[in-house]
Amino acid sequence: MRNLHISSSRLLGDLDELAAIGGRADGGVDRVAGSQADLDARAWLAKRMEFADLEPWTDETGNVFGRRPGGSGPWLLVGSHTDTVPAGGRLDGAYGVIAGLEVLRTLHEMDHPAADGLEVVSFWDEEGARPDSTGGLVGSTALCAGEHIRDVRAYLELHIEQGPRMESAGLQLATVEGIVGIDRYSVRMRGEPNHAGTTPLSARADAGRAAAKVATSIWEIARRTDATMAANAGSLEFHPGAPNVVPGEATVVVEFRAARAEALHEAADELATLSHDFARQERCVATIDQLSNKPVVRFDAGLCGLLDGVLRRTGVPHDRMTSYAGHDAGALSASVPAAMLFVPSKGGVSHSPCEYTPESLLVLGCQTLLDAVLEFHESRSE
Repeated sequence: MRNLHISSSRLLGDLDELAAIGGRADGGVDRVAGSQADLDARAWLAKRMEFADLEPWTDETGNVFGRRPGGSGPWLLVGSHTDTVPAGGRLDGAYGVIAGLEVLRTLHEMDHPAADGLEVVSFWDEEGARPDSTGGLVGSTALCAGEHIRDVRAYLELHIEQGPRMESAGLQLATVEGIVGIDRYSVRMRGEPNHAGTTPLSARADAGRAAAKVATSIWEIARRTDATMAANAGSLEFHPGAPNVVPGEATVVVEFRAARAEALHEAADELATLSHDFARQERCVATIDQLSNKPVVRFDAGLCGLLDGVLRRTGVPHDRMTSYAGHDAGALSASVPAAMLFVPSKGGVSHSPCEYTPESLLVLGCQTLLDAVLEFHESRSE
């Protein structure tokens, strides 16, 4: 197993070439799903597969696949996505696709039997950054609803962490055992619009003030509920939105992320209680609606155990962790065994031109993915 090695120069060179498609002067990438840059990147990927004597194909959703000529399922699927957010980074998603391609190329060149059952994929619209998007994970969700999923045995995804936890702990690799659940809520306050100059403070029904209290309370909700919970109030709108008008209506969108479903439920209950309390304090009425719910994901125990064993043999600092960002692996986990492998992100920065992981760790992650694919093949051949 350890005699097979990826080509680090080919891996890094392909990452550079792909980053140039939709590349920005600041080092970032604009490759939103469906844009010309995204379509060009998918065409480039298919050509890279052909150049490696692999067979590319694209499904009706836009997912790009590659396999060895003459190979057959059931497939171990590896990959990620090549679309980005606007002004995104060069590694998010793209790293997992190019690493998957490099693993398949290496196995194909060495005529290793593991290549026959390995398929690489670049999913369509993982980010959900299109104006008409329904929330991302489009290609992976479509795959799970189609015929091809019946020929998929399992799924492995290599990704940058997109957070600071690995770097802070001094880790170089991590087995990802799950993805946090993500709940979003709209809290709407209804008060009474009025002249901001002539209406005394004591006589106002200020919906903006009530909504602002909600926005500033969610960190405390998260801390009281679960020390590992993440929370955000990323959208706050006042209506009619004039400097000299007391807001008659205001809406704040709140998001909670947690590895325990119970914590999400507790946070939702406290959000509702506080929202109604703040509304009463400001002579307003509160309405709370859940906008979306992405349940907690637990990855396959067998695949996570396989990755743990591979990581132990690398001899580098490693551990298990939970992902705080959503991934295609989360969608696939409902249909097939799935797991993920992380490498660190410098400073925890992602979705940004400043997104960065040292080349040595990118190579380490890809080599570890190759070792995991070989381990998976051997475990199925026994």
